[in-house]
Amino acid sequence: MVFLIALVVSLAMTPLARKLAFKIGAIDVPKDDRRVHKTPIPRLGGLAIYLGFVVSVLFMLPMSKAIAGMLIGGTLIVAMGIVDDIKPLSAKTKLAGQVVCAIILVYSGLRIGKFNIPFMEDTAIYLSFLSIPVTIFWIVGITNTVNLIDGLDGLAAGVSMIAALSLSYVAHINDLHWIPWVVEANGGSSAAIMTLAIAGACLGFLPYNFNPAKIFMGDTGSLFLGYMLSAISIYGAIKGATALATFVPVLALGLPIFDTAFAILRRALNGKPIMEPDKGHLHHRLLSTGMGQKRTVLVLYTISATLGLSAGFMSSSKMIDAVAILLVASGMMYMTIGIPRFQKQKSTLKE
Repeated sequence: MVFLIALVVSLAMTPLARKLAFKIGAIDVPKDDRRVHKTPIPRLGGLAIYLGFVVSVLFMLPMSKAIAGMLIGGTLIVAMGIVDDIKPLSAKTKLAGQVVCAIILVYSGLRIGKFNIPFMEDTAIYLSFLSIPVTIFWIVGITNTVNLIDGLDGLAAGVSMIAALSLSYVAHINDLHWIPWVVEANGGSSAAIMTLAIAGACLGFLPYNFNPAKIFMGDTGSLFLGYMLSAISIYGAIKGATALATFVPVLALGLPIFDTAFAILRRALNGKPIMEPDKGHLHHRLLSTGMGQKRTVLVLYTISATLGLSAGFMSSSKMIDAVAILLVASGMMYMTIGIPRFQKQKSTLKE
């Protein structure tokens, strides 16, 4: 029900968001070679995703302090995204807004309390006074990773949907419990419902966003999706069955996390500011091999789904399966990075 409600609302609201984008000037005009599209495209599609999520959650879930905090923070970050989609905000302003929204979650009781240590049962690192800054870092970090992969038609929406379905599956197979981070317990079933709401809202938006896109989600959508996925991954508590469960959300959100990590490392090695945009993201590298947008997005969907499967097996203590799938995903990501470099070297040798 929650999936279907979110899907229908998002599907119905996207054309209205498109009309609103034209009226208020939330248009993405290609001004540099980083942008793949060549004609102006309306942004603000994230508003439909937001409405699909909020309507379904309010209809299906009882209100609690934690859920209220997520909805308030999510609403504020959507408001900031709308402003940014109309007239781009500075990086510092956006970062400050994200920190404020993260603090709202901390105040509502959501925080990362500990990290379990892999392969050491009942052993964990308790964060104590570091709990708040680590929680804020996680929320702001994941919020920006989703924002950074929003570079091709349908990419951010599809990857977010896959990650949300993976996290919802993890909640289900662990007896409706979640990961060992949170102070507030018994949030597993609510977390599963909210991730399904995100997945439904993203699927309702995709028919208008898949190549050739009629509308982009803009920062309104990418910031909201990153914020909610980071928040929900903290919400609830898994029954400490395995220390490796700590890595479940990292794997489920693996594609945007790894892509951002590669980008930071690449820019640092090249002596460039880590916030400076470039054309070195995974989707740019695949496009440079001659792949079209659709094929590139489908390859990245496959990598994301493979990482999500690994997270599911890992959370159910099927370690051999999880490691095997993770190795496949790692190989796919290595090929994604290495193929363009190999072809470039081959072309240089021919010349």
